[in-house]
Amino acid sequence: MFTPRYIKHSRLLLRHARKYLRYKDDLLSESDREEIVAGIKTLRNALREKDREQIHSAADTLDKTLHRLTPVTWESHWRENCEVILVAIVVAVGIRSYFLQPFKIPTGSMQPTLNGIIGHSTVEPPPNFLQQVAEFVVLGRNYINVVSREDDQVLEIVPQKMFFFFTFSRLNCQRQNFLVYAAPETLRQDFNVFPGRVFHRGEIIARGAIDTGDQVFVDKFSYNFVKPHNGDVFVFRTNNIPAIRPDPVGGPPFYIKRLAGLPDDVLRIDPPFLYINGEKAKGYGFERVMSARPPYRGYAPGHDYLSRPDQKYIVPRNGYFAMGDNSYNSFDSRYWGPVPDVNLVGRGLLVYWPFYPHWGLIR
Repeated sequence: MFTPRYIKHSRLLLRHARKYLRYKDDLLSESDREEIVAGIKTLRNALREKDREQIHSAADTLDKTLHRLTPVTWESHWRENCEVILVAIVVAVGIRSYFLQPFKIPTGSMQPTLNGIIGHSTVEPPPNFLQQVAEFVVLGRNYINVVSREDDQVLEIVPQKMFFFFTFSRLNCQRQNFLVYAAPETLRQDFNVFPGRVFHRGEIIARGAIDTGDQVFVDKFSYNFVKPHNGDVFVFRTNNIPAIRPDPVGGPPFYIKRLAGLPDDVLRIDPPFLYINGEKAKGYGFERVMSARPPYRGYAPGHDYLSRPDQKYIVPRNGYFAMGDNSYNSFDSRYWGPVPDVNLVGRGLLVYWPFYPHWGLIR
């Protein structure tokens, strides 16, 4: 910390000179090699004697020698920039593959613990541009305002991806088309827009706000060393789960739920309570759901699994039981059974965006 800058610079110059000598030793002429070796020796002696003037002089001489032998060209700048970008990509891919991976919550199965995409239909026009920007940054909210220009009918709603991340919908009508920044499911569920719907000229097709799903970081590292725990909010692949259809483009989707049963656990649901091995489920996440204090509603009976208060289910040795906190509107293990252990991706760690209302560690 207290070393003068000129000494740090001189030591760095020595290291580069030695590296250059190793790389180019078989290509250098005898005179150039001797000049570099002499410059390294002179600068090293000056540093040893701590003579400031001598250090400056020796460093300047060695620097000029290296610049003469390696003139700066436009190719070298491009090469350096490409190397930096490539290293950054490799580091990002490594972190994403083995440590932290970002995910977007698409559905409301974990609400209100984690928000999926939520549409708010309104007849009021969108706010001014500055307010829209502020709400997008803080709340992850964007506005749509689609008004029919003709008497028309919606023929189809086609999903359209942009930059592999942003989901739009193309509304193909008989006389007009619209590109809307919203998923087809959101338009159908929250704005009542569907194929066959008729609109008159000047009528609002879809107007309002859409809150993006919570963006979360998933810890992919811990489960390599620590076994999953009941109560974890975890992400898993849906491969080999017959009831879940793979996406034609993206393949089997990823789901995020709360881990409600470990291998060999005995589960039972007596609304609003979940019982694990004969006792009420313990932990902040379970207790919050079972309190049934709005907006939580407690745990609901399942369909094929845990459908009655007296029905028990034993989790198999190679599986985990997954349930959404929004139990009355969650497609989870109560419908399609346990998650195979090979499908586990990692534990939901934190919400990194939007900044309200769930920003921070996931519980």
